[in-house]
Amino acid sequence: MKKIMLLLLLVMMKVHAQQKPIKVITKDIPNRLAFYAVNETEQDYDVQITIKGTNFRQSAARPRLVRVPGASKVHLKTIILTRGKKPQYTYDLMVNDSLSRRALKKEFTKIKIKPRKPIVVYITEKCIGCDSLIMPLDASNYKFTVHRLNEEIQIKDQLKRFFTRPLDSIETPIVNLGGKLFTGIETYEQLLEELNK
Repeated sequence: MKKIMLLLLLVMMKVHAQQKPIKVITKDIPNRLAFYAVNETEQDYDVQITIKGTNFRQSAARPRLVRVPGASKVHLKTIILTRGKKPQYTYDLMVNDSLSRRALKKEFTKIKIKPRKPIVVYITEKCIGCDSLIMPLDASNYKFTVHRLNEEIQIKDQLKRFFTRPLDSIETPIVNLGGKLFTGIETYEQLLEELNK
């Protein structure tokens, strides 16, 4: 009975554990190591990093909150490495979704993030409105895949099984959202509507 209760508790803990919205990556620079916060969500966060360890130097200033906008990468801190020694460090990252007016607003780099459902766009030869969907997708925060059916015959042959009419007669893009095919999505707004259902 105790084993079942323990197993049930572990399963519940795993279900309720949240994924961290911010991940930290490092970049080697000569004699330095830069720390960046990567936000792979659409929500803005304030973060603060505290680095402890040996074989490096860092600013003695008190750590401050830094704003990390949605779908972006922001430089948090750089440490100076001790020549000839490998740094040994740990960091503590505080993430806050309550945005502070005092948070530093640094320059950021926009990144592409995974949407709630994978986006795949198939372009037929006679596609008239494909640019009205592809151009906004290129400018968006989302990762997506495009297949031109006249260039990728194997994919075209696979798709034929799902349609009663010839693919070359379809004048709209064929959109796959998380495994479901759509032929009526012609604009980015329509795609977002289906994506958020």
